[in-house]
Amino acid sequence: MKEQKKSGKDRVQPATRDEVWSDQRLQTFLEWEPPESLPADYNILLRAYRGMTADLFKRFLVFYLESDRDINVPLEDGSTFLDLVSQHRKSVDYAAALAAAGAIATRVRK
Repeated sequence: MKEQKKSGKDRVQPATRDEVWSDQRLQTFLEWEPPESLPADYNILLRAYRGMTADLFKRFLVFYLESDRDINVPLEDGSTFLDLVSQHRKSVDYAAALAAAGAIATRVRK
């Protein structure tokens, strides 16, 4: 018998806070294989952004750049990862970390 998917207050898995991430764990994000629809470097940034706090993401960017990844890899429409992150109202720290690492925005934020 299949159970219905739980949402909101019915979820039972607790949030993990104050978890320590080693440099090796951060570097595992560099190994992610992309779907065919995304450039590999963009996919790595996207997964790191979705899975890390802003402080961890800032640490991760050092490893990302050291591995000769393109922080300004464009999508087919010419937009960069910084363009995506800049659209999210709670991503100011992520956008700042990207800009400090040399990321550029190609789109004007509305």
